Amino acid sequence: MVQTLCDTVITKYQRALVIGLDTLAYPRALELQRRLQRLRIAGEMPDCMLCLEHPPTLTLGRAGGDTDILVSGERLAREGVEVYRVERGGGVTYHGPGQLVGYPIVDLNNYQRDVHLLVQNLEEVIIRALGAFGIKGRRKEGYPGVWVDEAKIASIGVAVSKWVTMHGFALNVDPQMSHFKLINPCGMQGVRMTSMRELLGRPVGVWEVKDRVIEEMAAVFRWAEVLPGTPAPVCKLLDELGVETPSSRPGWLGVQVPAPGVLGKMVGLLERGRLNTVCREARCPNVAECFGMGTATFMVLGDACTRNCRFCSVNSGPPREPDLAEPQSLAETVRELGLRHAVVTSVTRDDLPDGGAGHFARVISAVRRLCPGVTVEVLVPDFGGSEESLATVVAARPDILGHNLETVPRLYEKVRPGADYRRSLQLLASAKRLAPGMVTKSGIMVGLGEEPEEMLGVMDDLKKAGCDYVTIGQYLQPTPGHLPVQGFVTPAMFDWYREQCLLKGFRQADCGPLVRSSYHARPLA
Repeated sequence: MVQTLCDTVITKYQRALVIGLDTLAYPRALELQRRLQRLRIAGEMPDCMLCLEHPPTLTLGRAGGDTDILVSGERLAREGVEVYRVERGGGVTYHGPGQLVGYPIVDLNNYQRDVHLLVQNLEEVIIRALGAFGIKGRRKEGYPGVWVDEAKIASIGVAVSKWVTMHGFALNVDPQMSHFKLINPCGMQGVRMTSMRELLGRPVGVWEVKDRVIEEMAAVFRWAEVLPGTPAPVCKLLDELGVETPSSRPGWLGVQVPAPGVLGKMVGLLERGRLNTVCREARCPNVAECFGMGTATFMVLGDACTRNCRFCSVNSGPPREPDLAEPQSLAETVRELGLRHAVVTSVTRDDLPDGGAGHFARVISAVRRLCPGVTVEVLVPDFGGSEESLATVVAARPDILGHNLETVPRLYEKVRPGADYRRSLQLLASAKRLAPGMVTKSGIMVGLGEEPEEMLGVMDDLKKAGCDYVTIGQYLQPTPGHLPVQGFVTPAMFDWYREQCLLKGFRQADCGPLVRSSYHARPLA
């Protein structure tokens, strides 16, 4: 089995920059690579991945000869194909529209200084990405690249200076296949080239493949985060070369579009009951999916919070008096929706003597009375540290009691200035002491600047507090006035967090880019 970097334990926190461009002329892309390589050597940017397409182009690597171009210069000119000799390894390669080209600018000091392993891992990235589309790619001994049966679908050639790479791979998604007949691809006579479109028998978009390739790059090269923006030196370079600075939001953060009428129906039902949901108030990215499934997390005690956390889009300001009819109305809506599991949260109500605990208890009792058999999950505020208020909620016997830590202790002053990390931990510990058999739960956001080691510390603290269930999800900036995202955590890193949670003994851990504390909420067996 070929070794891949992702098979090793994460020992260093790698952050990477992804630059997704449109079609770019080869000379400009080559100059961009060379200058990015110099920035990486100088330590002025992290590892980087360029993804783009080229106009019809032939490139001759160090092993390439003019005899591998099978037609005259006049024929190439008629076909609109340019020719360039470059410093990478390998022979002649074709680039053109419909082909995904990836140029990793990677410091091999972080990857064992092994160029052969680099090539193997680029092959692994492509093989995994193809697998996601149902195509079984393979290696061929002695011939770098990726093959499907006896046809080649991706070419690889790299160059290294001071242990920093440039050039990379070209994956045939849906290119003009006749152009490969102009050359001996990679200097191999008679080799047959293929494409994803040819193998699947349908059109395939370059950018949907790009999203998958980036995800697999993150897994294989152990990228913990993708930068949310472009560093200043790179922005300056792109501007000098006349290349528009791209958006860097990764494809794994795409959300489901609701079916026609779903949102309107659900919103209408909630408005009839004069109910709020955290789904809409907190701008949850899963609102379409959850509303489409007929589920929601009810938010009681109004829509105005007495605190002003810098990550949350729920309104802050003077709250209204609690609606005494709300518990009954919420229970009736749960019954009308036919829910098996009801989730209830609230704004923080520091203005109320009990922090709203009595209202939570009345909601739980109303659901128990009107909806026998429905399990109830509550996500409570910290009640200002009052154990008496917590005991009021616990006495109402929710099936799951949740309270979110949200972030690591170091970031509390910036992220949750009105909260206290130790107070929140104490609430979870007290809930377990008051009702040892009750399931407790907590949620954490990532992408705010925390380090993996800090996350491991939070997991240890939660386990000591008796917490059963942990959720970890990506922070997304709800408005320009809220805290900016510091990094988009990769799916591979979320898998690692989940593995660490389970190794530490949590009964359950849901970890993923779009996971939220109430996402796919359900009873815990």
